[in-house]
Amino acid sequence: MSIKRIIKLSFILIVLLLITISSVNFLVFKQLKENNITRDNVSKLVSLQENMNALVKDVKNSKDIQQLKLTKQQFSKYELNFEKAKEKLINKEHNDYLDLLTNDIHKNKDVSGCISKLLENEHQIESAFDNIFKMQSEYIVLMKRLKLKYKKEKISRNIMEKAILKTKDLFLIHHFGNMKYYSKEALFQYKDQKSINNWLNEIQILKSRLPYMDSTKYINIIKSLGKDVIRLSQIDKSIELLKMDIQKLLKMNKQVNETIINSIEKISNDFFNYTYTLMEFLLGFSLFIIAIIGYKVNKTVGLSVDEIETKVETGIHEIANLSQEIEDTQKEVVFTMGAIGERRSKETGYHVTRVAKYSEILALHYGLSKKEAEMLKQASPMHDIGKVAIPDAILNKPARFTPEERKIMDTHAELGYEMLKSSKRPLLKTAAIVAYQHHEKWDGTGYPNHLKGEDIHIYGRITALADVFDALGSDRVYKKAWDDERIFKLFKEEKGKHFDPKLIDIFFDNLDKFLEIRDSFKDTK
Repeated sequence: MSIKRIIKLSFILIVLLLITISSVNFLVFKQLKENNITRDNVSKLVSLQENMNALVKDVKNSKDIQQLKLTKQQFSKYELNFEKAKEKLINKEHNDYLDLLTNDIHKNKDVSGCISKLLENEHQIESAFDNIFKMQSEYIVLMKRLKLKYKKEKISRNIMEKAILKTKDLFLIHHFGNMKYYSKEALFQYKDQKSINNWLNEIQILKSRLPYMDSTKYINIIKSLGKDVIRLSQIDKSIELLKMDIQKLLKMNKQVNETIINSIEKISNDFFNYTYTLMEFLLGFSLFIIAIIGYKVNKTVGLSVDEIETKVETGIHEIANLSQEIEDTQKEVVFTMGAIGERRSKETGYHVTRVAKYSEILALHYGLSKKEAEMLKQASPMHDIGKVAIPDAILNKPARFTPEERKIMDTHAELGYEMLKSSKRPLLKTAAIVAYQHHEKWDGTGYPNHLKGEDIHIYGRITALADVFDALGSDRVYKKAWDDERIFKLFKEEKGKHFDPKLIDIFFDNLDKFLEIRDSFKDTK
């Protein structure tokens, strides 16, 4: 084979390898985006079902038909939104080029089963709501009718009372008192047929002593009134049972949502590791091909030493480019994954960039090597990656969290660690530490493990300070940015409490650098 042909084939092979590596990079981002969209749609379905449950309580508390109809309209809107979200989720289920490299999320056995269960539960919630709506409508009508019947009952009872009091018969007065007890207290306390019968028995006793008393109309009122009261009791019990069923469904949905998220994360990690291994293979294959080419060239043509050195330098340069591209790809994937977490919570545009640069300054001045400082700089954007698993309703709430919401929000540190801890890559190992410990505090009052002092990894201590400084100086959905004087005052007060005292000293000694970075990477509004 001629030297020209060998060089031509070598050039074509290198171009193909570069195209392959670029394609793999594109597929990684495409898959991460698809997984994130699916996760968001599932979380939206769960959130809508929780909103539907809130309307179930509103239905039970409705006092008139108009209020009941308004609640029904609101529920119908949630049903419509649920159907739209469901369509987005189901319509994603089609074959594409990603299926050649990884299983489609919707075809995964665990995810597919969980989504089916989620949709099945939604139908049960809708059916329960319709039944509660019908029963509450009947309840409101019965209550209005009951008020009218009690007015009639009171009028008849007052007439009877006047007649009995005129007799001054203690026996009659005693049993009339019993009758009043059953009519006003016992019936509404027990709401059963026994109370109605006791009421009727007292009337029969009175009638036996006063045969001229016409009690037929009063007895009919009691029977009709008692029937309505018992029906109201039955409605209350039926509604409570349905509400309990809905609560069970919602509890199940939360478990289903967690299973789906964990499955998606596993698929993402498997795909990421697969593509990284593929790129390593391509690099090794490139080295092998270049070695073969060098051998063929040397055997075919007696090249001069200078020519050989030129060829070798070209090959090494190509290898270096491939290695650098693989390394840059890994860093870009990590940074993008961190940005996804921040954008889910609607954080500021350059937040992860600023935190990365602040972390590098602190690491270098703390005494870490340039290599370690660079590693931390690349890993720190992943500190809030766990937020991708937090529901939007909590993540973007523009107000103070309830204790239950705060507890859910605080799980993002451990969730981020669980996503990253299994990786053998140094960069992702560093990111796992940062995600897990960036909310620990020097005095041991942080979370999730209440670590104290130097038990907290230096990566966690550095990222904690960098993240808090940037968060306080930036607008959030729940607060406005603090001014510098207020931030600096807090940092001095939290020295030795929230933050490592040495890092606070480094921060103030290099304050001009921090402010320069902040000014260079301002968020656009």
